[in-house]
Amino acid sequence: MRTEDENQSTTVVKIGGNAGVDTEAIVDDIAELVDAGRRVVVVHGGSAEIERLADEMGVPQARQVAPDGVTSRHTDAKTLEVVTLALAGSVKPRLVQALARRSVRALGMTGLDGRLILARRKGAQRALVDGRIMLVRDNLAGTVEHVETEMLNHALDQGLVPVVSPPAITMEGEAVNVDADRAAAAIASAIEADELVLLTGAAGVQSDAADPRSVLSEVVIEPKGPPPRWAKGGMAMKLVAAREALLGGVGYVVIADGRRPGPVRGALDGGGTWVTISSHRRKSS
Repeated sequence: MRTEDENQSTTVVKIGGNAGVDTEAIVDDIAELVDAGRRVVVVHGGSAEIERLADEMGVPQARQVAPDGVTSRHTDAKTLEVVTLALAGSVKPRLVQALARRSVRALGMTGLDGRLILARRKGAQRALVDGRIMLVRDNLAGTVEHVETEMLNHALDQGLVPVVSPPAITMEGEAVNVDADRAAAAIASAIEADELVLLTGAAGVQSDAADPRSVLSEVVIEPKGPPPRWAKGGMAMKLVAAREALLGGVGYVVIADGRRPGPVRGALDGGGTWVTISSHRRKSS
């Protein structure tokens, strides 16, 4: 039987790693949501910090494009080390401190902690890497298979805000990088969140990646198959994550601008791009 606290609205906010994303404005909104009694889980990436740290450590970075057009970071052993240091050692402590300055108690975790995010390591796959088709075998990347909800729900019941990021862990105890958007979708589904907000360095999903005026108020995607052909790079991955969240039972998903004032409130009030699939209808704002 659910307690009264467990029936509160639950929001998962994914903070993108784009350098333009306004973390302070996002944290202001999260503090307001918590003060209003909402249960909030924060999931974050850190692409800008990963790039900065990789450059500082002299670790070359590469992107790979899967056959379905989705772009991801090629994660060899050195890059996984950079990802872990950047997310767990830099981005996450700053978020926890920012929340603490607003009297919000936060709990920083990676997917490794308590096997919070269990993943399956991806096998060898053909991908376009730096302009060449390659059979990638050394990619320490994974696909989320399970989220340990007991820890998350216990933290939420105590009034804490979990702040979660990759890497994840396999059944064999191996650390693997996972996409933060898809991790957020898996977490939102597992804890039966009412809404998932994906904040990024764009105003929403654009029909033309080169034209910021082409932001779509709503995108309808198929329940299976690759993302729309016009969706490129990281935005294609966000649409995949949005679909996974909706199919997993999340009430609604919005991809919105993390650079604007009041980014979370704006998203929840109907800003950005609302994502639906054929069996779902957009929730009225």
